[in-house]
Amino acid sequence: MEFSRVAVESAIGTWGVEGNEHGVTRVYMPNEPFTATTSHAAPVDDAAIQLAQYFAGRRRSFDVSLARVATTDFRRRVWAALAAIPYGDVRSYGQVAAAVGDPRAARAVGNANHANPWPIVVPCHRVVASGGGLGGYGGGLDVKRYLLDLEGAALASATR
Repeated sequence: MEFSRVAVESAIGTWGVEGNEHGVTRVYMPNEPFTATTSHAAPVDDAAIQLAQYFAGRRRSFDVSLARVATTDFRRRVWAALAAIPYGDVRSYGQVAAAVGDPRAARAVGNANHANPWPIVVPCHRVVASGGGLGGYGGGLDVKRYLLDLEGAALASATR
């Protein structure tokens, strides 16, 4: 199964979409090494178009075919909870932990976010610290701040 990779430009840097005919296997952040390929699978091209629309402010949700990846049930539940966070909203790590039925697992939610292979499409950038701070982000805090600003997110909603 051959992977295809497409670059997507944004104001904060170049993102990459990787996958095959079964779906997107990974979204690379601007700080990660990435090389585009000349042949592209349809799900990868579709995801790249949708990401470009998102960066242009013309898309608020994604309809992307995601490839199945090997992971734990807990991470799958966290990623489903992330996908349910609306555009422009934020949740705290504790709120996501409660949403997946394990209110003491805020740190594990952070680890699941870090392992998320599809940033933006599965919006781990919308999870922030309960005190209103940004928390962490694999792409760096400048990238997380850029994405939250692009969406007009108010950090105060995570402190409730």
